[in-house]
Amino acid sequence: MSIFTRFRDIVNSNINGMLDRAEDPEKLIRLMIHEMEDTLVEIKTASAGVMANIRKVERQLEVEQGRTNYWKEKAELSVYKGLENLAREALMEKRKYTQRAESLENELTEFNLLIDQYKEDMTQLEEKLKSARKKEKILIQRHIHANNKKRAQEEMRRYEGSDVFLKFDDLENRIERMEAEADLVNFGKKPSLHTEMEKIAADEEIEKELQALKSSTTSQPQATLNE
Repeated sequence: MSIFTRFRDIVNSNINGMLDRAEDPEKLIRLMIHEMEDTLVEIKTASAGVMANIRKVERQLEVEQGRTNYWKEKAELSVYKGLENLAREALMEKRKYTQRAESLENELTEFNLLIDQYKEDMTQLEEKLKSARKKEKILIQRHIHANNKKRAQEEMRRYEGSDVFLKFDDLENRIERMEAEADLVNFGKKPSLHTEMEKIAADEEIEKELQALKSSTTSQPQATLNE
């Protein structure tokens, strides 16, 4: 397959569609990237070869143009000196090198057009390669996520089929019993002497406030009657 055919196939390919139909998208995208990279290297190599030819043709063209100018000057000199036969021969030589120069100029033009095409092709292929590499990263992330999800589901199924959760329930029940036992430690315990004394003192204060309240309530109607 020629480099141009491969390039056109790659550029015109629908990466997303091919990956959607592939049994192993990751493997396919890696192969596509490898193919693109190889093709890009071939295009750059071909472009470098054309550039070398351009420099060679430019040197040849410079030589032919120099010879054309040389015989032009000789023809002019011969005419000036009245040597028409020599002038005619000089013009014939000039025409020969002029034709060579024109041929080289045409060749140079074609090479430059080819270089422009190579540059355009490389730009398109690099964009395609960039898109493929981005797609590869997405596929890798999806693959990692899928594997992690699969392992998590497998772990959940494994625990569901074991007595791990029963052990957790048993531990929770034991902790609840220990908390209840701690609450019952002081239940029914006889109050200490200090607690009893504080209670008596509080009761006496209450009684005093109660008596004062009674006295105040009893004296108010009498005061009203005296008035």
